[in-house]
Amino acid sequence: MNLSPLAGKHIVLAVSGSIAAYKSADLIRRLRDEGAEIRVVMTRGATEFITALTLQTLSGHPVAIELLDADQESAMGHIALARWADWVLIAPGSADTIARLAQGRGDDLLTALCLATESPIAVAPAMNNKMWANAQTQNNLAQLRQRGVQIIGPASGDQACGEQGEGRLLEPLDIVAEMKRLVVPGGLVGRHVLITAGPTYEPIDPVRFIGNRSSGKMGFALAQAAKEAGAEVTLVAGPVHLPSPSGVRRVDVETADQMHEAVMRAVVGSDIFISCAAVSDFRPQSRETEKIKKTTHDRLLLELEPTTDIVSAVASDMSQQTFVVGFAAETRHVADYARDKLMRKNLDMIAANQVGEGQGFAVDDNALQVFWPDGEALLPQAPKAQLARDLMTLIIRQFDAKNSTQNS
Repeated sequence: MNLSPLAGKHIVLAVSGSIAAYKSADLIRRLRDEGAEIRVVMTRGATEFITALTLQTLSGHPVAIELLDADQESAMGHIALARWADWVLIAPGSADTIARLAQGRGDDLLTALCLATESPIAVAPAMNNKMWANAQTQNNLAQLRQRGVQIIGPASGDQACGEQGEGRLLEPLDIVAEMKRLVVPGGLVGRHVLITAGPTYEPIDPVRFIGNRSSGKMGFALAQAAKEAGAEVTLVAGPVHLPSPSGVRRVDVETADQMHEAVMRAVVGSDIFISCAAVSDFRPQSRETEKIKKTTHDRLLLELEPTTDIVSAVASDMSQQTFVVGFAAETRHVADYARDKLMRKNLDMIAANQVGEGQGFAVDDNALQVFWPDGEALLPQAPKAQLARDLMTLIIRQFDAKNSTQNS
């Protein structure tokens, strides 16, 4: 029995026009060794570097090239491929292909497939280092990441053009390793996961508030990861400007009180609660109904009062059997504060990260130290979408372990 997370997965490998296309032959073999089933899509440019016959022989299936192919459209056309795929892996992903995906083009088989699929997409870029560093390429990649596309690599080193630098396609074994990390087991089918994300704003007057720098990116990535793992997901979001993950029920709030009310309504019947939001610890004791004028105040003193501790409220509710995951954003002594919070608030798990200048909030990458009563794990620096899937894997594992203990 193949225990690889890729075992039984349907992967459409899309090969675009790059000299690195020759590596796709070995990539197919490595993916099949993991138990994945592979169908191959090639662009016309890719066929200039490696033959469709080679990839057909290695994958065991005909290779699709043309968007409007009568034979393919009657058998395994782009819509059928889009529905068949558990993942679409574009490797190599040329600069042109990345640009076309960012533009939402659909005038060839590869881009039409990506528009038609609801399955996650991963791109392993391969291009000259100057093309990789170009601002437009980076803008295109940022757009794809925002849409939930996973970017795998690239590596740095010698390139076919004779130059050195970043832009080289990862080696097939490294791509397979990244895919294994991205593929979260569907261990949450039939489960309800409640997640909070973003900051809260506590009003001082009609135009001013106390808030924080949370972007909500990690919470939204966790909602996407939970959905991919098969869960019904409710996302309670503070004031952020992020698109809702597909299939996720979103509840927008602004203040800590509003978030508390929304959580206590939604937590009934929830299996897992992930408190990822950066909820304000304090709010002004009183809110002015009119804008405070600078001309009438030489000095302004605010009296603050504590807000409700949402994660503690959920963890202490004995009527709920919810698995509770907290977050700790700390500027120092991260592990010590996280362990204390785990025990003091009676949490099942806590994920802690360092925050400060260029760390934690409003960035695309992060790292986490994760603790539970009898264990811990380090999730190294990675894009938040990948980090969310890695954390969700840990949550599923500990959730299952707790349930098996309680039911034994």
